[in-house]
Amino acid sequence: MTAPAEQDLKRRTTVALTRARERTALLTSCVEDSELTAQHSPLMSPLVWDLAHIGNQEEQWLWRAVGGRAALRPEIDSMYDAFEHPRATRPSLPLLAPAEARAYAADVRDRILHVLDGTRLEGRPLVDAAFAFGMIAQHEQQHDETMLITHQLRKGPAALTAPPPPATTDETSMPQEVLIPGGPFTMGTSDEPWALDNERPAHTRIVASFHIDTVPVTNGAYQAFMADGGYRDERWWRPEGWDQIRRHAIEAPLFWRREGGQWLRRRFGVTAPVAEDEPVLHVSWYEADAYARWAGRRLPTEAEWEKAARHDPATGRSRRYPWGDADPAPVHANLGQRHLGPAAAGSYPEGASPLGVRQLIGDVWEWTASDFLPYPGFTAFPYKEYSEVFFGPEHKVLRGGSFAVDPVACRGTFRNWDLPVRRQIFAGFRTARDAEPA
Repeated sequence: MTAPAEQDLKRRTTVALTRARERTALLTSCVEDSELTAQHSPLMSPLVWDLAHIGNQEEQWLWRAVGGRAALRPEIDSMYDAFEHPRATRPSLPLLAPAEARAYAADVRDRILHVLDGTRLEGRPLVDAAFAFGMIAQHEQQHDETMLITHQLRKGPAALTAPPPPATTDETSMPQEVLIPGGPFTMGTSDEPWALDNERPAHTRIVASFHIDTVPVTNGAYQAFMADGGYRDERWWRPEGWDQIRRHAIEAPLFWRREGGQWLRRRFGVTAPVAEDEPVLHVSWYEADAYARWAGRRLPTEAEWEKAARHDPATGRSRRYPWGDADPAPVHANLGQRHLGPAAAGSYPEGASPLGVRQLIGDVWEWTASDFLPYPGFTAFPYKEYSEVFFGPEHKVLRGGSFAVDPVACRGTFRNWDLPVRRQIFAGFRTARDAEPA
């Protein structure tokens, strides 16, 4: 790597790390310390745990593993090990207090910026193309999304503000679905520098022709399912999903309530009428699957989703993003917590795929039909706990990112996964159907 190229890479890496830390500071400074140490839901950690965990992971990977320096706080490694302590038990740990957690994370960051400045970004897998630094920037942004979920779950007045997303202007002129021609395409990546292990390697998949929704399923469409008794009709539900909604008396997406003849939703401390043109949000995989069955359709497979998002039929190549290879800009997608909710269905026409599918990136994570499994030739790197331990039928794949995802942790190959019962995450879906035989 030439010296100018390395300096440019270090500059871009510093920007990614700084942007993540600024977001962390926003999410942990907008509430009182008592709210940072409280557990707002047994599903989530106290915000102060996430803050110190971010610093601890940065210390372990960049200060110790990349920089070769002696541990700063080895005695807290166990306390901030996500696998050793489930979220529900973390409040009982002797966690660093907010001021100490902030100081620790800031000290680590100051140190690793010096490590970055003095590290040659090639010659070792962990530092090639600044991989470990990119991994940590993504890790922090993923925890920022987790902390934003905690903010959604917390009770009390609004602590976060943001402008509304731009309104769409041509939603009525779009087709309801798009035909994706069958055939081979390249799935995954072998050359995206900061791609994580489960996105690798690039390989050929063959997908039969199918139709996919032009936009994610909207609140208005989902309310038709509800009005038709969707939550009361066992026909549409997987047995496990049916058991879940009966045991918990679920009758609407999470954070919705019926009042005065209309549906209201609570979002970050603000209650407002449900916007019918927004993508539906806070539904589980079981709810998405039931809606698709009710509509006479199905969820797309992960391979179908990625082909719709990346494959360019004119050239035969797979793009980094639906719109091309350029990094996401505000005209392309609703990302990075610029807004505190999804944009109306049909927004961001400049972010459409070659065949005209919109909002594949940003707005809402999209449930797919697929289990989270390794690609052929998968190799765990740099540690098996990132992906490998989650492979199997217990977790379903989500694609595309949400308004809460930073661009550094979102691309056409990025894979998210979660349990099919999860509703607090910023997830929605779109549906698909097989194409008729020629």
